[in-house]
Amino acid sequence: MTAEAVADRLNAAGIRADARREKSALAALTAPSFVILGLMLFIPVGWLFWLSFIEDGAFSLENYTRMVVEPAYRSIFLTTLELSVLVTVLSVLLGYPVAYMIAMLPPRAASITLTLVLVPFWTAILVRTYAWLVLLQRRGVVNSVLMSWGIIDEPLQLVHNFTGTAIGMLHIMIPFLVLPLYANMRAIDRDYVRAAASLGASPVTAFFKVYLPLSIPGLAAGTVMVFIICLGFYITPQFLGGGRVTTISMKIQQNVATYFNWGAASSLGVVLFLSTILIFWGFSRLFPLRRITEVGGS
Repeated sequence: MTAEAVADRLNAAGIRADARREKSALAALTAPSFVILGLMLFIPVGWLFWLSFIEDGAFSLENYTRMVVEPAYRSIFLTTLELSVLVTVLSVLLGYPVAYMIAMLPPRAASITLTLVLVPFWTAILVRTYAWLVLLQRRGVVNSVLMSWGIIDEPLQLVHNFTGTAIGMLHIMIPFLVLPLYANMRAIDRDYVRAAASLGASPVTAFFKVYLPLSIPGLAAGTVMVFIICLGFYITPQFLGGGRVTTISMKIQQNVATYFNWGAASSLGVVLFLSTILIFWGFSRLFPLRRITEVGGS
C-alpha cells in the first residue's frame, strides 16, 4: 500500500471520528429538550388514556361503549367529519389558485401578496370569529347589502348553523393550506412547464400533466394540516354554531365543564388523538415530509 493510500485512509478515519464527535455533541445539546418535550407529551396523554378507562372509580369500558351505542355521539362524530371535509375541500378549491398565483409572481410581489395572506394570523381567532358573527347575523353587513341590492327579500340565516360555522372556519383555514403549498410550488422548476409547451402541450395540458402532479406533495401536506386542525376546532363552532353545531371538541368541553365527567371527556380526547396519529401515519406513508420542498416532490 502506497503512502498516499495510507494517508487517504487516515484522513477518512479522522473525518468519520470528527463526524461521530459532532453527532454526539449535538445529541447531548438536544437531549434535554427532547426529554422535556417527551414528558410534556406522554404524561398528559397517558393520564387521559388512564382516565378514559375509569368510570365511578373502577376500571370500565363504558366511556368507549357509549360512543358506539348512543346516537348522539354518532351524530357528533358525523357532524365533525362533515364539517372538516367540507372546509378542507373548500380550502383546496380556494387556496390552490391563490398559492399558484403567488408562486408565479416576481419575488417582491410574491412577498407582498404572501404578507396579505398572513394578515389573519396577526389577529386572534376569537376576534375573527366575532367579526364574522357581526358580518353574518340577520342585521349584519352581508344581509343588509343583499337586501339593499334587492337580491333577497328577507335576511338569510347565516349564523348559528352549519353554514356560518363552515364560513368562519374556512376563513381561518385557508392560510394553513396556502403556506405549505406555496413552499412546494416555489421549488418546482418552471422549465418543466416550458419543456411541455415546447413539445406542443397547451397551457391547460401542461398545467394538469406537469405542474399539478409536481405540486401534489405540498397540496397533500396542506390538506392534511387543514383537516386535522378542523377535527379539533373549538372556538369557531362554539360561537358561530350557536349551540346547534356540536363537534368533538365542544363535547369534550361539555363533559368536563357541565357534567364533570372526566372519563367521557378523556375517551373522546384519546379517540381524537389516535385519529390524528393515524392520519399523520397514512400521510407519511404516501408523502414523506422531506418531499414537500424538493423539486417535483421527488
